[in-house]
Amino acid sequence: MARNEELIVLPEEIGLRLDKFISVKLPDLTRTAAEKLAESERACLRGKALPKSYKVQPGDVITVTIPDPVSADVLPEEIPLEIVYEDGDLLVVNKPKGMVVHPAAGNPSGTLVNALLAHCQGSLSGIGGVVRPGIVHRIDKDTSGLLIVAKNDFAHLRLAEQIKVHSFTRIYEAVVYGSLREDEGTVDAPIGRHPVDRKKMAVTERNSRPAVTHYTVLARYPGFTHVRLRLETGRTHQIRVHMASLGHPVAGDEVYGPKKAIPELHGQCLHAKYIGFTHPRDGRWLEFESELPPYFTAFLEKLRRRAGMGGNSE
Repeated sequence: MARNEELIVLPEEIGLRLDKFISVKLPDLTRTAAEKLAESERACLRGKALPKSYKVQPGDVITVTIPDPVSADVLPEEIPLEIVYEDGDLLVVNKPKGMVVHPAAGNPSGTLVNALLAHCQGSLSGIGGVVRPGIVHRIDKDTSGLLIVAKNDFAHLRLAEQIKVHSFTRIYEAVVYGSLREDEGTVDAPIGRHPVDRKKMAVTERNSRPAVTHYTVLARYPGFTHVRLRLETGRTHQIRVHMASLGHPVAGDEVYGPKKAIPELHGQCLHAKYIGFTHPRDGRWLEFESELPPYFTAFLEKLRRRAGMGGNSE
């Protein structure tokens, strides 16, 4: 099912070329995908298709039609899944670290979507298209934890609306570098595409969207802090970008933190621990919590041992 996005031109965006404007407003799209949308006349102003060279003007409201992704290679694969909850409308999955959510360049198979296609036998919402059936929200490959999957379009639309109005509760735990000054706080800083590296996000005022993360310190160790984080919004890489903006990137995050890896972590030490939402059909409040995975608890134990040698800082 193709979807339409209405994009309003902000003052700082006036004069941008159409393809650049689309890539700024829809950061989940690659720059190439944005260019293809402009080239294929899928961007319209008052019903008239625009050329990709069009420069956006004050007051423009541009409708972009995003077609379903076309792929014949997304096949069911019998991959074990940890299903926390399941009914006729949705399921909650505890995704392991290292599993990609949906197929993409470099990861054509072995993804959560491949596993879901086998488990659900085709009973997934179609709003995400062929490549992302059932996927209402995502977590990064090297982030572990809870993820909701919609089995039909009814559930998908209502779950997506909860995310949009911030009634969808998501709580993470992470270990970050350094010692946070305060025991709790809020990062209220807009996030947009990095101005130089298009594969990264950044805290920026230009072409960005509001982003809010609340954090609480759980324990302090020499060189690291164990924190709980609650998302008020859900931007791409939000926790990783926000913590890095404080000078305390997530431990093991080689994109937003030190390039030197922490071998036992194999990526960022970040776990989606709790999720709470209203059931899309019957209105029940559902909440689920997963235990910290072995990679996370082993790293905490290592930090505790170190702290014990020099004085426990908890």
